[in-house]
Amino acid sequence: MSSNSDNKPFMLRPAGKDYLWGGRRLKDDFGKEIDMEPLAETWECSTHPDGSSTVFGGEFDGRSLRDVLSDHPEFLGEHSAHLGQLPIMIKFIDAAADLSVQVHPSDEYAAKYENGQLGKSEMWYVLDAAPGAKLIYGLRSDHTRSEVLGFIERGTLIRHLQFVPIKKNDVFFVESGTIHAIGAGALVAEIQESSNLTYRLYDYDRIGRDGRKRELHIDKALDVANLKSMAEPRQAIRVLKYSPGVARELLSRCKYFEVYRMLVNTERRQIVTYQTDELSFKVLLTIDGCGAISFQNDAGARSYIDVYKGDCIFVPANSRQLTISGKLEFLDVTC
Repeated sequence: MSSNSDNKPFMLRPAGKDYLWGGRRLKDDFGKEIDMEPLAETWECSTHPDGSSTVFGGEFDGRSLRDVLSDHPEFLGEHSAHLGQLPIMIKFIDAAADLSVQVHPSDEYAAKYENGQLGKSEMWYVLDAAPGAKLIYGLRSDHTRSEVLGFIERGTLIRHLQFVPIKKNDVFFVESGTIHAIGAGALVAEIQESSNLTYRLYDYDRIGRDGRKRELHIDKALDVANLKSMAEPRQAIRVLKYSPGVARELLSRCKYFEVYRMLVNTERRQIVTYQTDELSFKVLLTIDGCGAISFQNDAGARSYIDVYKGDCIFVPANSRQLTISGKLEFLDVTC
């Protein structure tokens, strides 16, 4: 398949979310210039109706990613049947306080009961974690629906949840149906299905901006939740594979997405060639460092995109060959 002249990478700017548990680290650590306080999440690569990222620079500057992909479904490659909608979403999450105890539905449940939406399985990559930071991952022992409902009514659910210590560089895959929560002090990159369906089981009796306790979704949550005990997630052995100027390791692979961590260092080498994909788009989420991505433009010269920590780059399917220079750490995401 020959390269399409329009299939050039472009930078994205995120949609922001000011959920009450958020903090300031997305502004302070990643330079997110979004007028929200707190800034809990940035949807770095999203076409979801609740928050589409926008293109920054180039011929599509200022347009929503959703609109660009609607006009150019070929950028999605084999996923073009989604008609301008990405099958995945990529976020940064700053948990200054505990997130609610929650669960996400499967694709089948969401399709039946949520107007054909996708369910949500997700992966967390821990960018940083305060001392003592934890996450909630499932129940400690088997329970029936009526037992869990009783825990909720008596305010004792938290005693029956499995708490898992976390540290920087940990990876967790959270399948739909898993009761979970990100704990205070965690800074996380999340790769997930393109869904915003969250059913809350418990929210620490917190009061929202409307002066009321935040809504719970107990019936739906118990419809979809795995109420069996879950083994504590263990960190898999990961292997960095080295080639000149770059190292890569697989973080997660499932039927929805594939995520690698990529470390580029061209201090002793001018450039690293990045392998694009003829059949699928890719997304590069910069989690550290700075550098440049370049490609040959229509005039035969090279065009450059300067890249810094926190930047997100969309690489269309069948993109021009890219090169990367600098000292950078990416999450390299594809479907």
